[in-house]
Amino acid sequence: MSIFIGTSGWSYDHWQGVLYPEKTPVGKRLGYYLQRFDTVELNTSFYRWPKNETFAGWREKLPDGFRLSLKAPRWLTHYGNLSNPERWLDKVKEGWHELGDRRAILLVQLSPRFACNYDRLARFLDLLPDWMPTVVEFRHPSWHQDAIYDLLESRRVGYCIMSGAGLPCVLRATAPFVYIRLHGPDWHSLYGGSYSDDDLRWWADRIREWTAQGKDVYAYFNNDIGGHAVWNALTLRALVQ
Repeated sequence: MSIFIGTSGWSYDHWQGVLYPEKTPVGKRLGYYLQRFDTVELNTSFYRWPKNETFAGWREKLPDGFRLSLKAPRWLTHYGNLSNPERWLDKVKEGWHELGDRRAILLVQLSPRFACNYDRLARFLDLLPDWMPTVVEFRHPSWHQDAIYDLLESRRVGYCIMSGAGLPCVLRATAPFVYIRLHGPDWHSLYGGSYSDDDLRWWADRIREWTAQGKDVYAYFNNDIGGHAVWNALTLRALVQ
């Protein structure tokens, strides 16, 4: 089974001197990222969905074996709360097709203001094509219940395992793969702080358990402040390898 460990995004000004040299042009940051990692979670697609030509360009630029996960656009997940999803799903499928064998998982992160709506989620999941592996990250606490886990499992869609301030860390594997988002160890704020070596050893043990069950594992660090995501991802990868 495969293990992919990386970060949420690759281009941050505060990663200069951490992942890439000081004053590295924005256009050259990806090249430095590719020297260290074999996967990334694209966050910018949440704010502005890329053109199909951009996806095709990534397919050509990313090396063999690299896997790119995509965050679904906010117009689908936050503004629309999965209502009338067909238009945005068509756009997502077009970009997904252009990525070819560089594509990994589609991340659907729901709004923290969107409370549990079983029927709307079920309809959305029914519209997903079989060839688009998808994971859902639930931010409103009402979603974390057995009925939702069972629904995801019946559709072979992943439940996003989370670590971060105010987020429940529920170790549920509902798909042939496991998807983990590590937003930082600080219980008071997201995206900051560095996981301790003991924390990372704990996650390494969980990852080995899932791979022993025959599941691929994708883990992305989102504690980008201070470059902690880079160091934590490299350490976790060394621990599992």
